Amino acid sequence: MLRSSGSFATFGLLRSLPALLLLAPGAARAQASRPAPTETRRYAIEVAGLRVGTMTATRQPQPGPTDEVLYTCTSDVKVTILFYHLKVYYQVVNRVRGGQLLLSTVEAHTNQGNFSSRTEWKGDHYDIRADQYKYHQQATEKQPITYTVTDMFFGEPQARPRAYAEYSGDFFSVSKAAAGTYRATRAGREDAYHYANGQLVTLIKKNPIKNFVIRYVP
Repeated sequence: MLRSSGSFATFGLLRSLPALLLLAPGAARAQASRPAPTETRRYAIEVAGLRVGTMTATRQPQPGPTDEVLYTCTSDVKVTILFYHLKVYYQVVNRVRGGQLLLSTVEAHTNQGNFSSRTEWKGDHYDIRADQYKYHQQATEKQPITYTVTDMFFGEPQARPRAYAEYSGDFFSVSKAAAGTYRATRAGREDAYHYANGQLVTLIKKNPIKNFVIRYVP
């Protein structure tokens, strides 16, 4: 759920802007009410120095007064190393309101089958169900979830001690290893997140066969 793409425009009518606002106050209000632009971060996925896939994370504020944001994280991977073959298309979609996760869905399509996870806020708890390859989890969580693994693509965790793992339906412990470097650990698994100027530039997902390196593509 790994890229910041920005757009630069030239505003040649800056001098006439006050007059335009006076002539069209309704248009100005409509402009002010528009949500912030979508933020997109793109990454290359590498194994043993070879590019094997891509990852795209987006953060899209939604229109309306509810302070709702839609997050997506999509990866597409194809790996063949000797007798090891992996093919995965994976997408996380998180709906967040007022900083709290309301709904998370995960769809994974792999050479081992199709899998899914779902986390849904029910008003006083979350219903959690994860049905993934050789892993199943069904649980409830009463505390509001305010930070997820997908959020880690859009800024440093700072002092947050854990991040919700949408795929597995539980939490990674998060600790700061050095300036701009964080470790996320869960059930013996460790990922390393490296940031520059507050933006994720490299994610190393440790694997018994070969580590996956997810590298930001400007």
